[in-house]
Amino acid sequence: MTPDLLLALSAFALVTVITPGPNNLMLMASGANFGIRPSVPHMLGIGIGFPAMVLLVGLGAMQVFDLWPPLLVILKVASVAYMLWLAWKIAHAAAPGEGRSAARPLSFLQAAAFQWVNPKAWSMALGAITLYAADRQLSAVLWVAGTYVVMSVISTTAWTAMGKGLRRMLTNPVRLRAFNWTMAALLLASLAAVLLR
Repeated sequence: MTPDLLLALSAFALVTVITPGPNNLMLMASGANFGIRPSVPHMLGIGIGFPAMVLLVGLGAMQVFDLWPPLLVILKVASVAYMLWLAWKIAHAAAPGEGRSAARPLSFLQAAAFQWVNPKAWSMALGAITLYAADRQLSAVLWVAGTYVVMSVISTTAWTAMGKGLRRMLTNPVRLRAFNWTMAALLLASLAAVLLR
C-alpha cells in the first residue's frame, strides 16, 4: 500500500469510527455510568471486534449473503432485537453506588459480537473493503483491518473519556437518568439505517 493510499485509508477509517453511531453512543454512556477502567473490556471488544469483522468481510464473509439471501433478513431482525435490548440496558442503568450490582458495562465478547449486528459497522466494513481492498488481496485486507485497530484506539478512548467527563455533571440521579434515556433514544434512532432499507 502506497503512503498516499494509506493516508487516505487512515482518514477514512478515523472519520468512520469517530462519528456518532451505536458503538460510540454506548461507549459514552458506559464512560458516564461506569468510568473508563470498567469500560476497557467494552472498548477492546470494539477495537478488536470491528477490525476482525473487516478482515472476515474482506476475505469473503459477504458471499454468504449472496448464497443465502434470507440471512440478510435474519441479520436485520437480530440487529433490531439486540439494539432494543442494549437501549433498555442503557436507559435503566443505575447510578454508581445505587446498589444495583447487575448494571455493568458490556464485556469484551458482547462488544465484539455486537459488531456483527451493528448496521453502521456493516456499512463501514463494506465501504472500507470496497474502496481500499477491492481486489481482496490478503495484504490489502490486513492493511485495512490494521488501520481500523489504530483508529479504534483513538475513537473508543475519546468517546469513553467524553462520557467520563460528563460524569461530573451527572452526579444528580435525575440528570443521569435523563442522560441514559437520551442515549437510549439516540441508539434507537440509529436503527433507522436498518429499518429504512
